[in-house]
Amino acid sequence: MSALQEILRRGEFAVTAEVGPPKGVNREVIEKKCDGLRGFVDAVNITDNQTAIVRLSSFASCLIAKDKGIEPVMQMVCRDRNRIALQSDFLGACAWGVENFLCLSGDHQSMGNHPQSKNVFDVDSIQLLQILKNMRDEKVFQNGEPLKGEIKAFLGAGASPFADPLEFRVIRLAKKISAGAQFIQTQAVFDLEIFSRFMEEVRKAGLDKKAAILAGVIPVKSLSALRYMQNEVPGVVVPDSLVERMKKAKDPKEEGVRICVETIEQLKKIEGVRGVHIMAISWESIVPEIVKEANLYPRPERS
Repeated sequence: MSALQEILRRGEFAVTAEVGPPKGVNREVIEKKCDGLRGFVDAVNITDNQTAIVRLSSFASCLIAKDKGIEPVMQMVCRDRNRIALQSDFLGACAWGVENFLCLSGDHQSMGNHPQSKNVFDVDSIQLLQILKNMRDEKVFQNGEPLKGEIKAFLGAGASPFADPLEFRVIRLAKKISAGAQFIQTQAVFDLEIFSRFMEEVRKAGLDKKAAILAGVIPVKSLSALRYMQNEVPGVVVPDSLVERMKKAKDPKEEGVRICVETIEQLKKIEGVRGVHIMAISWESIVPEIVKEANLYPRPERS
């Protein structure tokens, strides 16, 4: 059982963070980020060519994180690989002791630095969850052939609570959980009112009892960054009141951290929220401060 799975099973409030690999082979980038996060988070998500930009692979970066004593969550997106490659990468990661996996469809390649590339999308994130679950529990590949060896895998998925209609988001979440998702990391929460309504529907459907919901948060450094989140990032809702706060702030970075901490404090009070996922994009160094200010430090130790 992974440390993240154990913490959630014990009923502790989990903290994960996100680490973006470099656009090259400099492993020191991953090592430095992991050194700064060690002891402040329970696991780190290693992104898989996020925003369709070529980076050091999630698989390789997960192994570097393990070398630095940080438990990784390996992201797997369906954009770039077919079911053969996805299953192969899953087996390889399991063989190297990676135990946490986040299944995602992936940002469209038109968003990235190779817009002329062909996407794959042989399977979607829900189908990938089912495939990996069957490999772990039934010991069979997607085509029904048997596989050998014991697989330890804690499977997760993403969720976007803010896209209309809300009812569809809960239905899609239910499908992911049914397919095998044991933990869920949501899109960034800025609008607590909408997220609270989402969680109310999640509880009505009993989904909070079937998977651990980790609410996403993003600390922003500036007014322009917050406006970008408000206007350009799909699935994110930023209330105008937060924009006004950032306008009036003497120190935008300090205000961004304060907003993030206040959001976490409110998320801790929402029934069914089992943890937070801090996405400090290119600002991983701020995570320890946020964790401390949100009274989530020290982190629980493994039993």
